Amino acid sequence: MNIKISEQEELLFLLKTLSNQLGPKFERSTNLSLSRFELLYQLIQYSEISQSNLQKIVNIDHAAITRHLKQLESDGLVSRRRNPADNRETIVQLTEEGYKQIMSCQKDKLSFANQMFQQFSDVELQSLMVMLKRIQENIK
Repeated sequence: MNIKISEQEELLFLLKTLSNQLGPKFERSTNLSLSRFELLYQLIQYSEISQSNLQKIVNIDHAAITRHLKQLESDGLVSRRRNPADNRETIVQLTEEGYKQIMSCQKDKLSFANQMFQQFSDVELQSLMVMLKRIQENIK
């Protein structure tokens, strides 16, 4: 029995496949998972931030951010402490080693992105970005 899928369904499967391929290839290129890279990158933007606010920014669940931050803390890339004003809150900040790691990773990330988007014109990249943002808004 042959079932014909629509172009929209084919695009959905293509996006899923790309998502599955992106993480491992990024990690091999940078020696850092895409999720942990994003956490470190966001921490550059703040001198310190609550774990719950960081979780909202990167849009991952509580268990996942705790797991990632524990590993990053174990690797010496972030530090965590309780907020003295509210002991229920955990404050996260990038360590000097974390800053060095994310900055050295930037070159590898750029190389990875250049390879991924080789032979795309600036117009095509802009158009792709607009369309992906529209898909993101539609999903919300």
